[in-house]
Amino acid sequence: MGNSVVKIAPFLWFKSGAEVAVEHYVSIFPDSKITDITRYNEAVSAVAGEPVGSVMTVSFELAGQEFMALSGGSSFSFNESVSFMVLCDTQADVDYFWEKLSEGGDPNAQMCGWLKDKFGLSWQVTPTGMLELLRAQDPQRAERASRPC
Repeated sequence: MGNSVVKIAPFLWFKSGAEVAVEHYVSIFPDSKITDITRYNEAVSAVAGEPVGSVMTVSFELAGQEFMALSGGSSFSFNESVSFMVLCDTQADVDYFWEKLSEGGDPNAQMCGWLKDKFGLSWQVTPTGMLELLRAQDPQRAERASRPC
């Protein structure tokens, strides 16, 4: 690889409204911002079936992590096989992120720290202490921490 810089950034395909979703996420997480927006031009619009001038992609950062979102139509949808983990040091942080991310989401997809937000994206709101318990040297302690909710 030499001296090249390699970055990995999640790419999120929204049916529509990527800009609205990104604005929502940026409002929740500190150290977050929209860094670029591209719009559908005539050539790409014809292929994607999206209106010319509408938002195509939104580049953004959440808590310093780079992401890209696409308003790409209904070809794909999110599922629980991919989620984003929000590590929280305090119960206040857990409560804050749970409240903000679950607002308007699927109440049937919310348990054991997992939730599905109003855009269909899955999140894990996880106390950092939980990871320490799961890694505990004491097998009984680790097992108690990993029991189903």
